Amino acid sequence: MNDKVDKLVIFLAKRDGIDKLVKTFQYVSKLVHWRAESTQPDIAQRAKQWEVASGLSRKAFRTGRFLTGFNALRRSPGTTPTLRFLAVLANAGEMVYFFFDHFLWLSRIGTLDPKLARKMSFVSAFGESFGYVFFIISDFIMIREGMVAEKKLLTSKEEESKDEKERIKKIRGDRVMRLMAVAANVADLIIGVADIEPNPFCNHAVTLGISGLVSAWAGWYRNWPS
Repeated sequence: MNDKVDKLVIFLAKRDGIDKLVKTFQYVSKLVHWRAESTQPDIAQRAKQWEVASGLSRKAFRTGRFLTGFNALRRSPGTTPTLRFLAVLANAGEMVYFFFDHFLWLSRIGTLDPKLARKMSFVSAFGESFGYVFFIISDFIMIREGMVAEKKLLTSKEEESKDEKERIKKIRGDRVMRLMAVAANVADLIIGVADIEPNPFCNHAVTLGISGLVSAWAGWYRNWPS
């Protein structure tokens, strides 16, 4: 499949695909608001409304998403005891994140008491950050294992077979995807820390904007049809 329009349609048909598109809108508008706030307040206000609307839309799209982590543990928790242990911690954190994100969304749109929003945001961000730490560790372990396996394949014979070349290509492709996952998780971890423990660096509009776009674009890369 080489037609870019076909690929875009398939990408946007996925929940993760539309989430990454709207996430791009959300963090571009955050940067526009920051840039225009002092010089063009009307544009800044419109950008802020776009940012808020995008953030709320993403929460609606993620309804039921906490079941993804549960299913991942049920179907493929990992190939070794270490990876299974890390998968439990990572997916448990992600499940807390997506589950409490439902209540955060409902409180922000006024269905639940708006006073709950801050508490739900903290619990959701804490679960998110907790889970991402272990996803990052797991990805680095898998990257290291892939590099070891690739080295063995490269040094096993002078003449590589077709099968070995395919295995090396697969290992390298997996490494790129895992590096994209690490980039996205580190960026989202910064956003999570901004909610858990507000500080001048993590909560700065530029830090949040760039982190959000790194996460979104890494997601675009990982979810784009091959």
